[in-house]
Amino acid sequence: MSISNKNAEALIQHLKVLVVDDSAFARKITRALLNNLGIKAITEASDGIAALEVIRQAPPDVIILDWEMPLLNGPELVRIVRSPGVFPAPDVPIIMLSSHGDKRRVLEALTLGVNEFLCKPVSAKALLDRLVSILAKARESVQLDGYYGPALRAPKLDGSKPTGLSK
Repeated sequence: MSISNKNAEALIQHLKVLVVDDSAFARKITRALLNNLGIKAITEASDGIAALEVIRQAPPDVIILDWEMPLLNGPELVRIVRSPGVFPAPDVPIIMLSSHGDKRRVLEALTLGVNEFLCKPVSAKALLDRLVSILAKARESVQLDGYYGPALRAPKLDGSKPTGLSK
């Protein structure tokens, strides 16, 4: 199902978002950005283990996840969540955040099954664009050769990068 960008922006206010970051300051900034977009239902987790419990108890509509965390880092959490038959919400959209936007890390995140990737510091516009993309251009989940996650986007005909791959 595809919806217009305008309808997606209206639906954003009703999202339940889980913010996972070991930095209380980073969670506070992300929460403020989400509040400014009209999102009120925001839950926080300070590490991947706490995030798993939140997801099991009250599945969010979107997860915004930091890459580097102690105990259970972002990539490890994505691997667990993207386990259909094992995890109760394997299709939840995930936006990965990282202070490192090198091509290797972006490609690794996409290979893990994240929907979108953003480099810190995150702007309100970049976050809004990724949320709109998740809602307006929803991709069904696929399972292929050990990969489970959103179907990959087709490259743009003009040679530019697909949405969600930019820094």
